[in-house]
Amino acid sequence: MFVRAIRYQQIAEDLRNRLAAGEFADGGVLPSEAELSEGYSASRVTVRRSLELLRAEGLVESRQGFGWSVSAEPLRADLSRLATIDAQLAAAGRTSERRIVGFGFVEAPPRVRDLLGDRTVLEAVRVQLADGSPMARVTVWCPEVLGASLSRDDVAGTSFLEQLAVDLGGATQTIGAAAADESDGELLGEAVGSPVLVVERITRNTDGRPVLVSEHVIPASQMRFVVDLPVDDGLLDPTGMRILDDPDA
Repeated sequence: MFVRAIRYQQIAEDLRNRLAAGEFADGGVLPSEAELSEGYSASRVTVRRSLELLRAEGLVESRQGFGWSVSAEPLRADLSRLATIDAQLAAAGRTSERRIVGFGFVEAPPRVRDLLGDRTVLEAVRVQLADGSPMARVTVWCPEVLGASLSRDDVAGTSFLEQLAVDLGGATQTIGAAAADESDGELLGEAVGSPVLVVERITRNTDGRPVLVSEHVIPASQMRFVVDLPVDDGLLDPTGMRILDDPDA
């Protein structure tokens, strides 16, 4: 018995084949619903139903304000060395882009002031994009004396780590879980309350003095942190994980 394929299923099958053929890069943005509607001579309702079918299969995803994109494996970030998101994206074969949304000297937030020892700091806020889609909101605070020579174009082009006129001695990185607030939800195309990772990084010079404080807010689906764990022989300090005495601290 012949069963006629429903139009949205036909569109979904064609898109499925185009995805399998590599027409769209992993994590890349798909044509808009309007463009797909025109291309397939179908209504936007029909196109959306096709995309919903592919989303249920885990092939595509949608993010508020940014349309539809190809599902991609979360970025695997190595915790064993100090590296930028740009370098990690490049290593994964993905295209990195910085979109600066805030830049200027501000009164340091209390924690930043305590760490850097400055009342006035350079604050740079950016959205980090991977293959055209937002994957993190990054805020970096830098002492006024070190940030005085940096411009908005400088931090749009490359990381603070590569521009500071100091020798770096390492960093301490703390990772926690939170829910996206309204501001980050708008920047990252995530619903308010969606799970996010919050990463605080304190970068120090060779004398052990903090020279950068940064906060990375990353949708939980976008990144995995990877730590290689040696066998515990009783001699190693637990550097990869610390249990908080006061979870509210």
